[in-house]
Amino acid sequence: MTLLGIAQIAIYFAILLVITKPVGVFLYRVFEGEHTFLHPIFRPVERLIYKLGGIHEDEEHSWVRYSACMVSLSVFSFLFVYVLQRLQGHLPLNPMRFSTPQAPQGATPMTPDLAFNTAVSFMTNTNWQSYSPDTTVSYLTQMAALAVQNFISAAVGIAVAVAMVRGFARHTAKTIGNFWVDVTRCTLYILLPICILSTLFFVWQGSIQNFKGPVTAQTLEGASQTIEQGPLASQLSIKMLGTNGGGYFNANSSHPYENPTPLANLLQMLLIFSLGAGLTYMFGKMVRDTRQGWAIFAAMAVMFLVGTFICYWAEQRGNPMLANMGIESTYTGSQPGGNMEGKEVRFGNPMTALFATITTDASCGAVIGMHDSFTPIGGLVPLFNIQTDEVIFGGVGAGLYSMLIYVVVAVFIGGLMVGRTPEYVGKKIEQKEVKMAIIAVLATSLCILGFTAVSSVAPFAKDHYWNPPGPATANLNNGGAHGFSEILYTYSSGAGNNGSAFAGINANTPWYNLTIGIDMLIARFLFIIPALAIAGSLAAKKLIPTTSGTLPTHGSLFVVLLIGTVVIVGALTYFPALSLGPIVEHFQMLNGKLF
Repeated sequence: MTLLGIAQIAIYFAILLVITKPVGVFLYRVFEGEHTFLHPIFRPVERLIYKLGGIHEDEEHSWVRYSACMVSLSVFSFLFVYVLQRLQGHLPLNPMRFSTPQAPQGATPMTPDLAFNTAVSFMTNTNWQSYSPDTTVSYLTQMAALAVQNFISAAVGIAVAVAMVRGFARHTAKTIGNFWVDVTRCTLYILLPICILSTLFFVWQGSIQNFKGPVTAQTLEGASQTIEQGPLASQLSIKMLGTNGGGYFNANSSHPYENPTPLANLLQMLLIFSLGAGLTYMFGKMVRDTRQGWAIFAAMAVMFLVGTFICYWAEQRGNPMLANMGIESTYTGSQPGGNMEGKEVRFGNPMTALFATITTDASCGAVIGMHDSFTPIGGLVPLFNIQTDEVIFGGVGAGLYSMLIYVVVAVFIGGLMVGRTPEYVGKKIEQKEVKMAIIAVLATSLCILGFTAVSSVAPFAKDHYWNPPGPATANLNNGGAHGFSEILYTYSSGAGNNGSAFAGINANTPWYNLTIGIDMLIARFLFIIPALAIAGSLAAKKLIPTTSGTLPTHGSLFVVLLIGTVVIVGALTYFPALSLGPIVEHFQMLNGKLF
């Protein structure tokens, strides 16, 4: 590692730390219904939305009704996106370079399995893409379906987090807020204003925002290259702020249109973490003890920094078998220049490792380097980040409510240690809360490990024509341990609502499209609904006084306990699978075997 690389990471974290409190205060004021500087602009629009939608602003929902509203919006979103993708070949704003008699304007309708996968993906805030977006979807689909879902799925995640926080903050209450009000306020006062400003910034830096058709350019070698155009910058902003991650181009944020400058790269990384970090402070404000919020922030920060520096160290060291350009046969030393395969050369190893850690700590999935080309340990970090249920700052809202699930588990373990009923922010954590937390944690692991196991051995066709028949492993670019890691990462990414991939896998087949879609659905809703059930249960409880036997949950001891809970649960659950993938691959690399 270099001093400059360490300094870049430190500067990023310092900026994140500085903005956490003001962002958290603003979030608190928005969701508590207090006046903000944006109210003169957006309050009339908010009232109009309530009037047109028949929403009673002062009416609140029980956790059951809140969940039902969330599910109903998700179902509508899925159906809308699915239908639009299936009809896009016959709709306007489709100036793609590929045309057929069936779709004379350009992009053809998606196959049913790919449309299902994509609709589920954007509805669940996963944004997994089994296709090349710049050549597969029309401008209308990009804007009306995918970009809109980037806003809606992000707002849903934040609304769920706020509802869960209300469960901890309220007492003897039967409601946890109004879902429609929370989603509306999140979109109008938080997501939309920041995205407008960041879109203008990205255009200034060099991102495109137009409705032009593709252009042809001559390369230095004399060949011709077709370059797609379109409404990119507006989707780029919400892709990052909403921790969606679905790129406009197949190369995602390594494409110069999506990430034109180092300054744009820095803003993208800040957008990914800004709301997740701010929500921790909002939590402290709402439970009337900001130390609780800072404790959660500290746990997230420690895991984030440890992961970043492990990934950076591994990629900067590279393959030690290539030390001294292959002259040295032992595994001492480092690869000259580090492992630059699959890296964005403008940013190098430090920023690529930082970006990879950020995007997998959050449920974002945007990339500036191909994780498939990372060293085994470098690839292990983003993989394990996702498998922690995205609790390290995490996706917008998802990071906080996932971490609060682990808080319930941590205080339960702490209660067992001291031999008394566990407590957190003045609430007893009892049987129902612990059961719901365990259901949420087990749901994701069941999806990840179950689908990975089946896809590793079952004989499924490798293409849409079911010809020739063969195992799902035939869709891998690599064999052995690395090929297994590609499958494991795929289902981890789907269950973690992340969307990034070990890009060596070809997932655009009926088997992968359907199973990844199911993977995303189960993990999304079997995590959110138990979280809301916990919120409803806690909101109805009475506050209990703090005693000398109460475990303090705002100090360094609890931070260590919380980190240990996340890491140990993840390690116990996934260590056998990781041993078959990146861990064994690391030792094979040291013995000169690559995949």
